[in-house]
Amino acid sequence: MFQDITIEELLAKRKSGEITTIDVRSPSEYRSASIPNSVNIPLFDDEERAEVGTLYKQVGIEQAKERGLQIASAKLPEFIRQFKEVEGQKAVFCWRGGMRSRTTATVLDLMGIRAYRLNGGFRAYRRWVVERLEHFELNVRAFVLNGNTGNGKTVILHRLQSEGYPVIDLEGMAGHRGSVFGGIGVEARNQKTFDALLLERLLLIEPSPYILLEAESKRIGKVEVPAFLMEKKEHGVQLRIALPMEERVRHILEDYRPEEHPEACMNAFLRIKPHIHQPIAAEIHRMMESEEYAGAVKLMLESYYDPKYEHSADRLSPEATIDIQAVTAEEAAEQIKEILANEFGGK
Repeated sequence: MFQDITIEELLAKRKSGEITTIDVRSPSEYRSASIPNSVNIPLFDDEERAEVGTLYKQVGIEQAKERGLQIASAKLPEFIRQFKEVEGQKAVFCWRGGMRSRTTATVLDLMGIRAYRLNGGFRAYRRWVVERLEHFELNVRAFVLNGNTGNGKTVILHRLQSEGYPVIDLEGMAGHRGSVFGGIGVEARNQKTFDALLLERLLLIEPSPYILLEAESKRIGKVEVPAFLMEKKEHGVQLRIALPMEERVRHILEDYRPEEHPEACMNAFLRIKPHIHQPIAAEIHRMMESEEYAGAVKLMLESYYDPKYEHSADRLSPEATIDIQAVTAEEAAEQIKEILANEFGGK
Protein backbone atom coordinates (compact mmCIF):
# COMPACT_ATOMS: atom_id res chain seq x y z
CA MET A 1 0.00 0.00 0.00
CA PHE A 2 1.21 3.50 -0.75
CA GLN A 3 2.39 5.81 2.02
CA ASP A 4 1.53 9.48 2.57
CA ILE A 5 4.39 11.95 2.95
CA THR A 6 4.36 15.41 4.51
CA ILE A 7 5.71 18.53 2.81
CA GLU A 8 8.65 18.69 5.21
CA GLU A 9 9.54 15.02 4.61
CA LEU A 10 9.23 15.50 0.86
CA LEU A 11 11.47 18.58 0.78
CA ALA A 12 14.12 16.85 2.88
CA LYS A 13 14.23 14.00 0.37
CA ARG A 14 14.27 16.43 -2.58
CA LYS A 15 17.17 18.37 -1.07
CA SER A 16 19.26 15.21 -0.90
CA GLY A 17 18.20 14.19 -4.41
CA GLU A 18 16.46 11.03 -3.22
CA ILE A 19 13.04 11.61 -4.78
CA THR A 20 11.22 12.93 -7.86
CA THR A 21 7.91 14.75 -7.45
CA ILE A 22 5.30 13.88 -10.07
CA ASP A 23 2.32 16.13 -10.72
CA VAL A 24 -0.62 14.01 -11.93
CA ARG A 25 -2.88 17.01 -12.55
CA SER A 26 -3.86 18.09 -16.07
CA PRO A 27 -1.30 19.87 -18.30
CA SER A 28 -2.96 23.27 -17.87
CA GLU A 29 -2.92 22.95 -14.07
CA TYR A 30 0.75 21.96 -14.21
CA ARG A 31 1.63 24.91 -16.46
CA SER A 32 -0.19 27.31 -14.17
CA ALA A 33 1.85 26.36 -11.09
CA SER A 34 3.53 23.29 -9.67
CA ILE A 35 6.18 22.25 -7.20
CA PRO A 36 9.47 23.33 -8.85
CA ASN A 37 11.22 20.69 -10.97
CA SER A 38 8.24 18.32 -10.85
CA VAL A 39 7.46 15.99 -13.75
CA ASN A 40 3.94 16.10 -15.23
CA ILE A 41 2.34 12.70 -15.87
CA PRO A 42 -1.36 13.60 -15.99
CA LEU A 43 -4.04 11.10 -15.07
CA PHE A 44 -6.50 13.15 -17.19
CA ASP A 45 -5.80 15.66 -19.93
CA ASP A 46 -7.58 19.03 -19.84
CA GLU A 47 -10.66 17.87 -21.78
CA GLU A 48 -11.02 14.69 -19.71
CA ARG A 49 -10.68 16.61 -16.46
CA ALA A 50 -13.39 19.04 -17.60
CA GLU A 51 -15.70 16.15 -18.52
CA VAL A 52 -15.27 14.37 -15.16
CA GLY A 53 -15.63 17.66 -13.29
CA THR A 54 -18.88 18.49 -15.09
CA LEU A 55 -20.31 15.06 -14.22
CA TYR A 56 -19.28 15.55 -10.60
CA LYS A 57 -21.09 18.90 -10.34
CA GLN A 58 -24.15 18.23 -12.50
CA VAL A 59 -24.86 14.50 -12.12
CA GLY A 60 -23.13 13.00 -9.10
CA ILE A 61 -19.92 11.73 -7.56
CA GLU A 62 -20.50 8.06 -8.46
CA GLN A 63 -21.06 8.85 -12.14
CA ALA A 64 -17.94 11.01 -12.14
CA LYS A 65 -15.90 8.20 -10.57
CA GLU A 66 -17.18 5.67 -13.12
CA ARG A 67 -16.31 7.92 -16.05
CA GLY A 68 -12.93 8.70 -14.55
CA LEU A 69 -12.23 4.98 -14.18
CA GLN A 70 -13.17 4.37 -17.83
CA ILE A 71 -10.82 7.10 -19.03
CA ALA A 72 -7.93 6.04 -16.79
CA SER A 73 -8.28 2.33 -17.61
CA ALA A 74 -7.86 2.94 -21.34
CA LYS A 75 -4.52 4.70 -20.85
CA LEU A 76 -3.03 2.63 -18.02
CA PRO A 77 -0.27 0.89 -20.06
CA GLU A 78 1.17 4.22 -21.26
CA PHE A 79 0.62 5.79 -17.84
CA ILE A 80 2.58 3.02 -16.09
CA ARG A 81 5.32 3.12 -18.73
CA GLN A 82 5.96 6.80 -18.05
CA PHE A 83 6.29 6.16 -14.32
CA LYS A 84 8.73 3.31 -14.90
CA GLU A 85 10.98 5.72 -16.79
CA VAL A 86 11.34 7.89 -13.67
CA GLU A 87 14.26 6.51 -11.68
CA GLY A 88 14.48 6.39 -7.91
CA GLN A 89 11.84 7.22 -5.32
CA LYS A 90 8.67 8.96 -6.47
CA ALA A 91 6.05 11.14 -4.81
CA VAL A 92 2.78 11.93 -6.58
CA PHE A 93 0.43 14.82 -5.94
CA CYS A 94 -2.74 16.37 -7.33
CA TRP A 95 -4.63 19.48 -6.27
CA ARG A 96 -5.57 18.49 -2.71
CA GLY A 97 -4.25 14.95 -2.29
CA GLY A 98 -7.56 13.49 -3.40
CA MET A 99 -8.84 11.05 -5.99
CA ARG A 100 -6.24 11.54 -8.72
CA SER A 101 -3.14 11.08 -6.57
CA ARG A 102 -4.80 8.32 -4.51
CA THR A 103 -5.79 6.43 -7.66
CA THR A 104 -2.32 6.87 -9.15
CA ALA A 105 -0.48 5.70 -6.02
CA THR A 106 -2.81 2.70 -5.65
CA VAL A 107 -2.40 1.58 -9.29
CA LEU A 108 1.36 1.99 -9.10
CA ASP A 109 1.46 -0.12 -5.95
CA LEU A 110 -0.51 -2.87 -7.70
CA MET A 111 2.07 -2.79 -10.52
CA GLY A 112 4.96 -3.08 -8.08
CA ILE A 113 5.99 0.57 -8.35
CA ARG A 114 6.25 2.23 -4.95
CA ALA A 115 5.23 5.88 -4.76
CA TYR A 116 4.50 8.25 -1.91
CA ARG A 117 1.46 10.52 -2.00
CA LEU A 118 1.87 14.11 -0.88
CA ASN A 119 -0.49 14.75 1.99
CA GLY A 120 -2.79 17.68 1.09
CA GLY A 121 -1.52 17.94 -2.49
CA PHE A 122 -0.45 21.12 -4.22
CA ARG A 123 -2.95 23.19 -2.24
CA ALA A 124 -1.17 22.29 1.01
CA TYR A 125 2.21 23.01 -0.62
CA ARG A 126 1.04 26.44 -1.77
CA ARG A 127 -0.26 27.26 1.72
CA TRP A 128 3.08 26.17 3.19
CA VAL A 129 5.00 28.41 0.75
CA VAL A 130 2.84 31.46 1.57
CA GLU A 131 3.21 30.94 5.32
CA ARG A 132 6.98 30.46 5.11
CA LEU A 133 7.45 33.62 3.03
CA GLU A 134 5.24 35.64 5.37
CA HIS A 135 7.46 34.76 8.33
CA PHE A 136 10.81 34.36 6.60
CA GLU A 137 13.77 35.94 8.43
CA LEU A 138 16.68 36.83 6.19
CA ASN A 139 19.52 37.59 8.58
CA VAL A 140 22.24 38.15 5.99
CA ARG A 141 23.89 41.04 4.20
CA ALA A 142 22.67 41.88 0.72
CA PHE A 143 24.96 42.94 -2.13
CA VAL A 144 22.78 44.66 -4.71
CA LEU A 145 23.80 45.11 -8.35
CA ASN A 146 22.86 48.54 -9.68
CA GLY A 147 23.75 50.24 -12.92
CA ASN A 148 22.41 51.62 -16.17
CA THR A 149 20.39 49.41 -18.49
CA GLY A 150 22.61 46.99 -20.39
CA ASN A 151 25.43 46.97 -17.86
CA GLY A 152 25.36 43.18 -17.66
CA LYS A 153 23.84 42.77 -14.20
CA THR A 154 21.99 39.60 -15.18
CA VAL A 155 25.06 38.21 -16.96
CA ILE A 156 27.12 38.84 -13.84
CA LEU A 157 24.57 37.18 -11.55
CA HIS A 158 24.32 34.12 -13.82
CA ARG A 159 28.10 33.80 -13.90
CA LEU A 160 28.37 34.03 -10.11
CA GLN A 161 25.49 31.60 -9.56
CA SER A 162 27.09 29.06 -11.90
CA GLU A 163 30.18 29.23 -9.67
CA GLY A 164 28.18 28.53 -6.51
CA TYR A 165 27.64 32.04 -5.16
CA PRO A 166 24.36 32.72 -3.25
CA VAL A 167 22.54 34.58 -6.04
CA ILE A 168 18.82 35.32 -6.09
CA ASP A 169 17.84 35.84 -9.73
CA LEU A 170 14.50 37.63 -9.31
CA GLU A 171 14.06 38.34 -13.03
CA GLY A 172 14.69 34.72 -13.90
CA MET A 173 12.13 33.56 -11.35
CA ALA A 174 9.58 36.12 -12.57
CA GLY A 175 10.14 35.33 -16.24
CA HIS A 176 10.43 39.06 -16.91
CA ARG A 177 13.28 41.59 -17.17
CA GLY A 178 11.48 44.34 -15.31
CA SER A 179 11.04 47.00 -18.02
CA VAL A 180 8.59 47.86 -20.78
CA PHE A 181 10.66 45.56 -23.01
CA GLY A 182 11.00 42.98 -20.23
CA GLY A 183 8.54 40.37 -21.45
CA ILE A 184 9.96 40.02 -24.96
CA GLY A 185 11.12 36.50 -25.79
CA VAL A 186 10.42 35.09 -22.31
CA GLU A 187 7.42 33.48 -20.61
CA ALA A 188 6.14 35.44 -17.64
CA ARG A 189 5.44 33.43 -14.49
CA ASN A 190 2.57 33.94 -12.05
CA GLN A 191 2.87 34.69 -8.33
CA LYS A 192 2.45 31.05 -7.26
CA THR A 193 5.36 29.88 -9.38
CA PHE A 194 7.54 32.85 -8.44
CA ASP A 195 6.92 32.33 -4.71
CA ALA A 196 7.76 28.63 -4.93
CA LEU A 197 11.00 29.26 -6.86
CA LEU A 198 12.00 32.07 -4.50
CA LEU A 199 11.43 30.06 -1.33
CA GLU A 200 13.26 27.05 -2.73
CA ARG A 201 16.26 29.26 -3.56
CA LEU A 202 16.19 31.00 -0.17
CA LEU A 203 16.19 27.67 1.66
CA LEU A 204 19.03 26.40 -0.51
CA ILE A 205 21.35 29.37 0.16
CA GLU A 206 20.21 29.95 3.75
CA PRO A 207 23.57 29.02 5.35
CA SER A 208 25.37 31.81 3.43
CA PRO A 209 26.24 35.03 5.33
CA TYR A 210 25.19 37.18 2.35
CA ILE A 211 23.11 37.21 -0.83
CA LEU A 212 23.58 38.75 -4.28
CA LEU A 213 20.65 40.20 -6.21
CA GLU A 214 19.75 42.90 -8.70
CA ALA A 215 18.18 46.24 -7.76
CA GLU A 216 14.63 45.40 -8.84
CA SER A 217 11.36 47.21 -8.30
CA LYS A 218 8.73 45.63 -6.07
CA ARG A 219 6.77 44.52 -9.14
CA ILE A 220 8.50 42.48 -11.86
CA GLY A 221 6.16 41.59 -14.69
CA LYS A 222 3.18 39.80 -13.14
CA VAL A 223 4.67 39.25 -9.68
CA GLU A 224 5.50 41.16 -6.52
CA VAL A 225 8.70 40.71 -4.53
CA PRO A 226 8.08 40.07 -0.79
CA ALA A 227 8.50 43.05 1.51
CA PHE A 228 11.28 41.42 3.57
CA LEU A 229 13.43 41.03 0.44
CA MET A 230 12.74 44.60 -0.72
CA GLU A 231 13.78 45.89 2.70
CA LYS A 232 16.95 43.81 2.59
CA LYS A 233 17.70 45.22 -0.88
CA GLU A 234 17.17 48.83 0.23
CA HIS A 235 19.60 48.46 3.15
CA GLY A 236 22.19 46.40 1.32
CA VAL A 237 25.61 47.25 -0.09
CA GLN A 238 24.99 48.82 -3.49
CA LEU A 239 27.37 47.70 -6.23
CA ARG A 240 27.12 50.22 -9.08
CA ILE A 241 28.27 48.60 -12.34
CA ALA A 242 29.53 50.70 -15.27
CA LEU A 243 30.48 49.23 -18.66
CA PRO A 244 31.29 50.97 -21.98
CA MET A 245 28.34 51.93 -24.18
CA GLU A 246 29.21 49.48 -26.96
CA GLU A 247 29.24 46.61 -24.46
CA ARG A 248 25.88 47.66 -23.08
CA VAL A 249 24.36 47.77 -26.57
CA ARG A 250 25.74 44.30 -27.28
CA HIS A 251 24.18 42.88 -24.11
CA ILE A 252 20.79 44.32 -24.98
CA LEU A 253 20.86 43.01 -28.54
CA GLU A 254 21.84 39.55 -27.27
CA ASP A 255 19.12 39.55 -24.62
CA TYR A 256 16.18 40.86 -26.61
CA ARG A 257 17.08 39.72 -30.15
CA PRO A 258 15.00 42.42 -31.89
CA GLU A 259 15.52 40.80 -35.29
CA GLU A 260 13.48 37.84 -33.97
CA HIS A 261 10.84 39.97 -32.22
CA PRO A 262 10.52 43.14 -34.35
CA GLU A 263 6.81 43.72 -33.68
CA ALA A 264 7.06 43.24 -29.92
CA CYS A 265 10.09 45.55 -29.75
CA MET A 266 8.32 48.22 -31.79
CA ASN A 267 5.22 48.01 -29.60
CA ALA A 268 7.35 48.40 -26.49
CA PHE A 269 9.16 51.39 -27.97
CA LEU A 270 5.87 53.08 -28.86
CA ARG A 271 4.93 52.98 -25.17
CA ILE A 272 7.96 55.07 -24.18
CA LYS A 273 8.15 57.17 -27.36
CA PRO A 274 6.01 60.04 -25.94
CA HIS A 275 8.57 60.45 -23.12
CA ILE A 276 11.52 60.98 -25.50
CA HIS A 277 12.40 64.29 -27.15
CA GLN A 278 10.49 64.19 -30.45
CA PRO A 279 13.32 64.54 -33.01
CA ILE A 280 15.27 61.78 -31.24
CA ALA A 281 12.14 59.63 -30.89
CA ALA A 282 11.48 59.98 -34.62
CA GLU A 283 15.04 58.91 -35.42
CA ILE A 284 14.76 55.85 -33.13
CA HIS A 285 11.48 54.97 -34.85
CA ARG A 286 13.11 55.22 -38.27
CA MET A 287 16.07 53.08 -37.18
CA MET A 288 13.80 50.36 -35.81
CA GLU A 289 11.75 50.27 -39.00
CA SER A 290 14.95 49.92 -41.04
CA GLU A 291 16.33 47.30 -38.58
CA GLU A 292 19.24 49.50 -37.46
CA TYR A 293 18.83 48.09 -33.99
CA ALA A 294 22.25 48.90 -32.55
CA GLY A 295 21.80 52.59 -33.32
CA ALA A 296 18.24 52.58 -31.98
CA VAL A 297 19.33 50.95 -28.72
CA LYS A 298 22.16 53.45 -28.24
CA LEU A 299 19.81 56.40 -28.73
CA MET A 300 17.23 54.92 -26.34
CA LEU A 301 19.90 54.46 -23.69
CA GLU A 302 21.24 57.99 -24.06
CA SER A 303 17.91 59.79 -24.33
CA TYR A 304 15.61 57.75 -22.05
CA TYR A 305 17.09 54.99 -19.90
CA ASP A 306 20.30 56.67 -18.73
CA PRO A 307 18.60 59.90 -17.54
CA LYS A 308 15.94 57.78 -15.85
CA TYR A 309 18.57 55.73 -14.01
CA GLU A 310 20.60 58.77 -12.98
CA HIS A 311 17.49 60.23 -11.36
CA SER A 312 16.90 57.08 -9.30
CA ALA A 313 20.62 56.64 -8.52
CA ASP A 314 20.57 59.92 -6.59
CA ARG A 315 18.81 58.02 -3.80
CA LEU A 316 21.76 55.67 -3.27
CA SER A 317 23.76 56.34 -0.13
CA PRO A 318 27.41 57.12 -1.03
CA GLU A 319 28.55 55.37 2.17
CA ALA A 320 26.88 52.10 1.10
CA THR A 321 27.81 52.27 -2.60
CA ILE A 322 30.81 50.67 -4.31
CA ASP A 323 31.53 51.71 -7.90
CA ILE A 324 32.73 48.99 -10.27
CA GLN A 325 34.24 50.16 -13.55
CA ALA A 326 34.90 47.36 -16.02
CA VAL A 327 35.29 46.67 -19.73
CA THR A 328 33.15 43.51 -19.71
CA ALA A 329 30.59 41.86 -17.46
CA GLU A 330 33.06 39.05 -16.82
CA GLU A 331 35.62 41.55 -15.55
CA ALA A 332 32.97 43.14 -13.31
CA ALA A 333 32.12 39.70 -11.90
CA GLU A 334 35.78 39.17 -10.98
CA GLN A 335 35.84 42.50 -9.13
CA ILE A 336 32.73 41.50 -7.17
CA LYS A 337 34.37 38.19 -6.25
CA GLU A 338 37.37 40.13 -4.91
CA ILE A 339 35.09 42.33 -2.79
CA LEU A 340 33.37 39.27 -1.33
CA ALA A 341 36.68 37.46 -0.75
CA ASN A 342 38.07 40.44 1.14
CA GLU A 343 35.03 40.54 3.39
CA PHE A 344 34.04 36.89 3.74
CA GLY A 345 37.08 34.98 2.57
CA GLY A 346 35.29 33.31 -0.37
CA LYS A 347 31.85 32.10 -1.38
